[in-house]
Amino acid sequence: MVVVLGGLAMAALPGRFTNLPVLAVFAAYALALILLLATDLDQRLLPDVITLPMIPLAFAFSLSGQNPLVGGAVVGAIIAAVVIPAVLYLPSLAFGPGAFGLGDVKLLVTVGLISGAYRAVAGTVAGLFLAGAVIVVLLVARRITLRSYIPFGPFLVIGAFWAILMPAA
Repeated sequence: MVVVLGGLAMAALPGRFTNLPVLAVFAAYALALILLLATDLDQRLLPDVITLPMIPLAFAFSLSGQNPLVGGAVVGAIIAAVVIPAVLYLPSLAFGPGAFGLGDVKLLVTVGLISGAYRAVAGTVAGLFLAGAVIVVLLVARRITLRSYIPFGPFLVIGAFWAILMPAA
């Protein structure tokens, strides 16, 4: 799954971004997402060593005015980077620790900053719908129970890819 998704995403980037410096930034972002996907599937962890540096880098890139997905809407990107993780994390506290991890929160901050408000919402919703569909299928097939641990990171990574690769609105 990691190889297929990573290969598809990396192959799609040059068709989406033709400016070479911008392409290089999004290729680095995609590589970080692929690494997060593989790590979360293997270790159930989105490590700080990857997620934390992504935040100021995404912020600086969007603030520079060079990010074609954000353009001049940096304030919207910042709002998305704060609101989306908060909307998902705060309600999860009622379900106990680990219901929605802090690694997921840090990833979503970056998604908001690098994708802009509209794309971050669309990508997050796409990732959550995919998670819901997969969970329903696994429940029906009796591969998991309602008490099984399901990492959301892989679905959020897929949503992050959708956010940067989806057609213009």
